Amino acid sequence: MPDLQSLLENSARSHNHLCPRQVLGVRMGLAGAAVLRLEPQKTGKRLLVIVESDGCFADGVTAATGCTVGHRTLRVEDYGKIAAAFVDVKTGQAVRLAPRLDVRQRALAAVPDEPRHYFAQLQAYQILPEAELFTAAEIQLATPVESIISRPAVRVECAVCGEEIINEREIQREGQILCRACAGLAYYRYPVGIGAEMPVLADVFQLR
Repeated sequence: MPDLQSLLENSARSHNHLCPRQVLGVRMGLAGAAVLRLEPQKTGKRLLVIVESDGCFADGVTAATGCTVGHRTLRVEDYGKIAAAFVDVKTGQAVRLAPRLDVRQRALAAVPDEPRHYFAQLQAYQILPEAELFTAAEIQLATPVESIISRPAVRVECAVCGEEIINEREIQREGQILCRACAGLAYYRYPVGIGAEMPVLADVFQLR
């Protein structure tokens, strides 16, 4: 397994800098895998990580674990928290790690010669023991891990918009197969509304 500095360099490469949240992400990724007795980056798809925010922290977790959105081993549930759940897909065991509430104060105490909080955190998060950085609790997922992973080869079409739905993310309603958008759970909306004439791609490009 790569050492901590190599993992930090890997995380920083995509940002052109290293920040405290990346360090927390790397340390948390290593700690979460260790709690499940899984070796980071060598788990195949046995390790599933659910991070609770995007950005630098998530990149740190990816650098440590090798879990990615593209491999369907990393998911983002954006709660705006520097926290993550680590799931052993084979056994169903799941643990959630989060920074201790006083982690910043612990960082300042660990590096008393560094008056700048940012740089104190950057240094301390690399050297503090895991027990001083994180809390860890066993959890039960609200959605079964089998449903989260699903069957990626399954494809169906939405009865309303006609678009293809993969990964068993369709919704059954009154005998119809619907995508989440047509079921009223969309994160977006068309100005003209579902069912009306939608703009074609060429029309959209003409707006540029």
